[in-house]
Amino acid sequence: MSEHRPGTVPGVTGVLGGGRMGAGIAHALLLAGSKVTVVERSHDTAEQARARIARDIRTSLERGSIEGDVEEISGRLSVSTDHDDFAAATLVIEAVPEQWDLKISALQEVERRLAPTAWLATNTSSLSVNGLAEHLTRPERFCGLHFFNPVPASALVEVVIGQVTAPELQELCVQWVTALHKAPVVVRDAPGFASSRLGVVIALEAIRMVEEGVASPTDIDNAMVLGYKFPMGPLALTDVVGLDVRLGIAQYLASTLGPRFEPPQLMRDMVERGELGRKSGKGFFTYDP
Repeated sequence: MSEHRPGTVPGVTGVLGGGRMGAGIAHALLLAGSKVTVVERSHDTAEQARARIARDIRTSLERGSIEGDVEEISGRLSVSTDHDDFAAATLVIEAVPEQWDLKISALQEVERRLAPTAWLATNTSSLSVNGLAEHLTRPERFCGLHFFNPVPASALVEVVIGQVTAPELQELCVQWVTALHKAPVVVRDAPGFASSRLGVVIALEAIRMVEEGVASPTDIDNAMVLGYKFPMGPLALTDVVGLDVRLGIAQYLASTLGPRFEPPQLMRDMVERGELGRKSGKGFFTYDP
């Protein structure tokens, strides 16, 4: 197994899940010099992940945001459907959908394949790290690494520390995130952490304003972008994250923190209609497929 060097990412890493978030995390690890294995549920989705990551690498090179060779960087990527391919990894980051039972089973499947000295992280944006850790055999080697969508353009990673997370892992996570050219924010495990808790409550109020006819989505977003210097309005950001994803987060926060996080009916109706945001072509705004 590759040893970790201060200021670098581990030489061998893994990502469980090759969707938008997982592919973005793999992309960041590859650009930082790691050899990355992405495990997906089927051959087709694994190949889709490979294509997605290769596209992101080419885009980064074309924009001049990184230097290097597409073939060399892509050559450090492998995709698979076999969890056993994580056996050599120093760090594996789980990036499956935000569903409690799915997260638990996925993390358990990965942990069984890891060396006793390997580290495991979840990319959850709101679920309890302490709660997930209770289902693992080595909870001290587990934490949250909450990346933001889209990962290549985001400058932030939340490092979520559980009650039994080893202090060494917290220190390593800060080093790893810095090596990815992103800023680490360390928070203790709490519902919604810092970013989701604040971001979702702003988005929910913006959705209520649309529901009540206070203003149009464009004017609401412009108020926050122009008045408060937000880089993106809360409704446009909800479209990027996905209304279904934010609905799930809001429902979880409502169950843990109370009714102030209860999702507006408009949000529920839009998800029911398949208006999920950018990925479906329509949310609060319309997108060219």
